[in-house]
Amino acid sequence: MKKTLDILVVDDEQSVRYATIIALEEDGHYAQPAGDISSAKIQLKEGEYDLVFLDLKLKDEDGLDLLRYIHETNPRLPVVIFTGYASVDTAIKATQLGAFDYLEKPFNPDQIRAILAKARKQINTQDEIQTLETEVQTLKTQVIANSPPPSFGSDDDVMKESMDTLFRAAPTPASIMILGESGTGKSVIARAIHENSHLAGKPFVTVSCPSLSRELLESELFGHVRGAFTGAVKDSWGKVRAAEGGTLFLDEIGELPIEIQPKLLRLLQEREYERLGENKPRSANVRVITATNRDLKQCVADGEFREDLYYRLNVISVELPPLRLRKNDLTRFANDFVSYFAKQVGRPITGFSNSGLAALKGYSWPGNLRELRNAVERAVILCKGDVIEPEDIPSPGAETSQMQSHDAIVGSDISVEELEAEHIKRVIKRTSSLQQAAEILGIDKTTLYRKRKKYEKTEILPSNLN
Repeated sequence: MKKTLDILVVDDEQSVRYATIIALEEDGHYAQPAGDISSAKIQLKEGEYDLVFLDLKLKDEDGLDLLRYIHETNPRLPVVIFTGYASVDTAIKATQLGAFDYLEKPFNPDQIRAILAKARKQINTQDEIQTLETEVQTLKTQVIANSPPPSFGSDDDVMKESMDTLFRAAPTPASIMILGESGTGKSVIARAIHENSHLAGKPFVTVSCPSLSRELLESELFGHVRGAFTGAVKDSWGKVRAAEGGTLFLDEIGELPIEIQPKLLRLLQEREYERLGENKPRSANVRVITATNRDLKQCVADGEFREDLYYRLNVISVELPPLRLRKNDLTRFANDFVSYFAKQVGRPITGFSNSGLAALKGYSWPGNLRELRNAVERAVILCKGDVIEPEDIPSPGAETSQMQSHDAIVGSDISVEELEAEHIKRVIKRTSSLQQAAEILGIDKTTLYRKRKKYEKTEILPSNLN
């Protein structure tokens, strides 16, 4: 699919500006006009452009001054010079100052299309370079954050089948939905799907649906124009545009506000969207992967999620089993984490004692891989010997006795809400902040705050929790 470009046309002649814009829009691009250097600079500050057409002769102004400005502020932005005062000297000077190409007036649509074809190649190359730079930065961040490399092998039959389904679907354009509890590695697997698809090397852009208010989330997704809402002081293109040609990963899609869902449906069905505060349809070429820890079928039944959107997203779906049901994988992951963190901190930790391994398997790991990772890192740092003992990890005996004392036993005659509320209460009680509790639970602090308020209102959870 041909990349749609956003182009700024700078010319002091209105007839030339709009003739150029018409030619660009007929070729499927979006173009904005500017009649002088001052208005062009404002446009460049407030918007994001892929290409600039610039007249060298702007009444009493010199277009080369704007070319110098663009080269200083955004050296990657290609600028095409056109003028009716063409000469070899000015062409050479413009090229030396960073002009991408040179076009003499009068020009025709075919010449415009030829310029665009050349510009598109350069822009695609720059996009690939930027993607590689982003991936390198991501790897650096993972190293700094002590994140072990992901592992997708499994000794669990259900997990094997899930991964096989996902990686068979990866090279296709189908929408993929990853289900599973928090902390099961949904976001890591989403990136792996992208990297094993036909879009590898293209952008992989993540949007966390519970992290922002409805208005800010809509802007985060689709972008906005200046003045669309309080605080919108300049244009923004949004994550859909950033993911152009690649993958848009919507994490915790079950938290997507109902007001935004029709716009996402339009993106999936018609490959179109509009920025917040704008009535201009824009095309999009993105592959959508979603993840959620919620039961979306139940959300549809409760009127919290659109049924038509659910089926659009649910072309290929798999559910990742929780870590407590993958005992062999649990041991392998734990040993991998031990090796990694022991090397990181320079300690000769060899693994788990027999009783330590039994304690590891006896704990339910409600936070799944995320909780296991944090627990093993802590154990490696604090354990006194060269193996990890039961006291270095969460005690399954203590967990069981606490559960029984409150009659909140998994599989007993209590509701899921009561079980979740009891677990949230205990995690909050033993942590120093909501942020720490959210990390253990494997959910956003915003989601934890919302759940806590919900259970306080229903009196399932006491309101005096810190």
